[in-house]
Amino acid sequence: MASSHNLRRRISNGLATALCVAAVIIVVAPLCAIFVYLLAKGAGSISLTFLTHTPKPVGETGGGFGNAIVGSAYILGLASLIGVPLGVGAGIYLSEYGRGMFGNLIRFTADVLNGVPSIVIGIVAYGLIVLKQGHFSALAGAAALGIMMVPTITRATEEMLLLVPHALREAALGLGIPQWRSTLSITLRTALPGVVTGLMLAFARVAGETAPLLFTAFGNQYWNFKVNQPTAALPLQIFVYAISPYDEWHRQAWAGALILIVLIVVSVALVRYVTSRGVLRGNH
Repeated sequence: MASSHNLRRRISNGLATALCVAAVIIVVAPLCAIFVYLLAKGAGSISLTFLTHTPKPVGETGGGFGNAIVGSAYILGLASLIGVPLGVGAGIYLSEYGRGMFGNLIRFTADVLNGVPSIVIGIVAYGLIVLKQGHFSALAGAAALGIMMVPTITRATEEMLLLVPHALREAALGLGIPQWRSTLSITLRTALPGVVTGLMLAFARVAGETAPLLFTAFGNQYWNFKVNQPTAALPLQIFVYAISPYDEWHRQAWAGALILIVLIVVSVALVRYVTSRGVLRGNH
C-alpha cells in the first residue's frame, strides 16, 4: 500500500515537472526563434559604418542607423526622467498612504492606463504637445513614452514595497525617524531590487514602441540633440525602411531590428546582473 502511494507521488511529481519544463520551453522558444531569424536576416548588414553613420539618400549604398541609435537613447532617457519619478512616487504613495478611495482610484487609473493602446497615447501627446508647439519634437516623444512607463512602474513599486516586513517600518518609527525618511531610507531601499526590475520592465515595454513616436518625434535623417526638434529613433527608422520598396533599406531594417533587440536584452540583463550581485540590495 505504501509503495503504491509512493509510486503515485513520484508519477505526479514527474508529470508536474515535465509540464513546467514544457511551459518554459513554450515561453522561451518564440524568443529564441525571433532572435535566430533576426541574426540570419540582419547580422550581415551590421558594421561599424552602420552603427556610426547617418542614412544615405535613396539610390546610394551604405549609410547606417547611428543617429537612430543615439536618438532612441536620447528619447528613452528623457522618457525615464518623466516616467520614473512619477511612477515611483505614485507607487510609494499607494503602498504607504493609499488605503482609501483616492488610492483605489489611482490603482484603477493605473490599470486602465496600462491597457490603453500606445497609438492612443501618441495621439494624445500629439494633441497636447505637438499641436501646441507647432512641430514634432523629442520632448513630445519622451512625454508619450514616459506616460506609458508610469502605470507599470507604479504597480511594480507598490507591490515590492508591500513585500517589505511591516516590522521594519515600526522599528524605524519607534526610533523617532519621520515616516517620510523611513519610507525613503529603509522601505524603498529594502525593496530596491524589485523596484529596479519594474523599471526595466517598463523600459523594455516602451523601447520598441513605434506608434507614439510617429505622432510625436516623427524621425530625422540627421543627428539631433535638441529637445524641441524632430529626432530619429530605432523603431521609427525600422518602420520607414521596412515599408520602403528598396532591398538595401530592407536589409538595414533587419539589422536595425537586431540591434534594437540586442540593446534591450543587454540592458535588462545588465541590470539583473547588478541586482543579483548585491550592488542594489537594500541591506548594503
